Amino acid sequence: MSVTLRARPVRLRQAGPVRKAGPRPAAGCGMMRCVTGRLMLLDTASLYFRAYFGVPDSVRAPDGTPVNAVRGLLDFIDRLVKDHRPGHLVACMDADWRPAWRVELIPSYKAHRVAAERPAGPDEEEVPDTLSPQVPVIEEVLDALGIARVGVPEYEADDVIGTYTARAGGPVDIVTGDRDLYQLVDDARGVRVLYPVKGVGTLQVTDEAFLREKYGVDGPGYADLALLRGDPSDGLPGVPGIGEKTAAKLLAQFGDLAGILAAADDPAAKLTPTQRRRLHEARPYLAVAPTVVRVAADVPLPDVDTALPHTPRDPAALGALTARWGLGGSLERLLATLSS
Repeated sequence: MSVTLRARPVRLRQAGPVRKAGPRPAAGCGMMRCVTGRLMLLDTASLYFRAYFGVPDSVRAPDGTPVNAVRGLLDFIDRLVKDHRPGHLVACMDADWRPAWRVELIPSYKAHRVAAERPAGPDEEEVPDTLSPQVPVIEEVLDALGIARVGVPEYEADDVIGTYTARAGGPVDIVTGDRDLYQLVDDARGVRVLYPVKGVGTLQVTDEAFLREKYGVDGPGYADLALLRGDPSDGLPGVPGIGEKTAAKLLAQFGDLAGILAAADDPAAKLTPTQRRRLHEARPYLAVAPTVVRVAADVPLPDVDTALPHTPRDPAALGALTARWGLGGSLERLLATLSS
């Protein structure tokens, strides 16, 4: 089952109430079906980008069209299902890779990746020429297989992942090459991030112990660390002069962003004059950055069947896609894994 809800025109809004975002404890399933077994959430674009750059473009369809991202993603999914045996699987999509509500708060958000601006709907993202034509093929193959594919207008895949995670009734594995989603890690709820180090054969299993050893924070603390440090790849400036180590030290000392800002206002707090000045100068950024950096947990998810399919939903369509695109062994291996 696949659902990508149609986007309505999106225009930049005047400043108004800041939307609430960030993980919340599961409190019902909303529109989504309740999931109680192990749920695997794929940051699909992150994975097919990795497949594109990791699989040679000599992997082609019978007509010579590159299908390295398509076949690479199928191989990724095969390995993930084989190794981790989820009961449910969702390919989470970017219906809007640069939502207007984030851009209006921080205009530089992902601005360097805009290929063309559009007055209505999402801007066009800069994507390699031979990858763009493969994305619709990926979507068609996932649909024919019966793997749930979900994207929601005005939201990124990260937000879809955040909402599924918040509402899940069982353990969650998030597969992504984007460290931003470390903020969702929660040992108590069995939420971990599987971060590909080399393909998907070598995954960094990111739990709270890893985060504390590597960054000195827990899941929610990672979001505060990220917004203080900044992230050039997403156009987030951060607080000038506060890098990762300083941010981690401040969070260890004062608890969270709110504690750090309270310390900046407290003359007795142990901050250097430079740190205090930089935090005060960054107040406008720090007032909006949490909404931009923290993933949403209130996305209106559609009602789809997320159960891992054992047989293709549309065998005829899948057969036609296999012949057209030469999916060969990649698809055969995945089908064998799903059927077992």
